[in-house]
Amino acid sequence: MSTAVLSLRIRKELKEEAEKLNIDIRRVVEKALEEEIKRMKMERLRRLIEEALKHMNVSVDEWVKAVKESRYEG
Repeated sequence: MSTAVLSLRIRKELKEEAEKLNIDIRRVVEKALEEEIKRMKMERLRRLIEEALKHMNVSVDEWVKAVKESRYEG
């Protein structure tokens, strides 16, 4: 896995407190970024599905039910 350098500024007190508590700042930032990316992708997918359902005259509940039923067929 390749990596990239990310430079950011945070409050000095925040950095000092994290260091006192032996917090791995890189790990925390990486995890937070991964979670935000996942959240944004899910939100984008939700909006796409809602938009598609508008054009199909199907409610979200009906769509979810159809998806669940199709899983049991296969």
